Amino acid sequence: MAAGEPLIVVISGPSGAGKSTVAAQVLEKSPELVRSVSLTTREPRTGDVDGEDYDFVSPEEFAARREAGILLEWAEVHGNLYGTEAEQVDRSIAGGKSVLLEIDVQGGRRVKAARPRAILIFLLPPSDEILEERLRGRGTDDEEVILRRLKNAREELESANDYDYQVVNDDLGRCVGEVLGIMAVESGESGTDDPAASL
Repeated sequence: MAAGEPLIVVISGPSGAGKSTVAAQVLEKSPELVRSVSLTTREPRTGDVDGEDYDFVSPEEFAARREAGILLEWAEVHGNLYGTEAEQVDRSIAGGKSVLLEIDVQGGRRVKAARPRAILIFLLPPSDEILEERLRGRGTDDEEVILRRLKNAREELESANDYDYQVVNDDLGRCVGEVLGIMAVESGESGTDDPAASL
């Protein structure tokens, strides 16, 4: 790759792996990186800002955009639809900005199929026990939702080998550093092929 080539970076992982926290810190430390804002049919949660956290749309609007062929990827997660508009990503890349997509494994596979040079990073929890602790520690879901998320998480973990990189989120600072190192190598900013050596 040419030095500083803009990237499409996908971060995926099961609920409780810390995707949002890692993504936020990676964005904070990477001024050349922009966050892709996903479409979703789910209801906004407390604190969600439309157009910043997600673009909240009706199921009918989502279906119309999907059928129009303008989505780079889409997936159904926990009964809600999520997707990324291709034009949003392509516009950033054309402007020299790398793009970070925090999406699920279904969407990650679709991005890789459509944009083979995209870099897929899978975040792993330190252990199954810690994953369950994190999900229960949120205090926002009832037991049925927690059990469903755990089941889905275990299924998602089986997809980790489909990704270009796997990073264990056992220490936030080290995890963020490893993701930044991977991005540096893949964009050609580092003179090494070893992501760990760029930390």
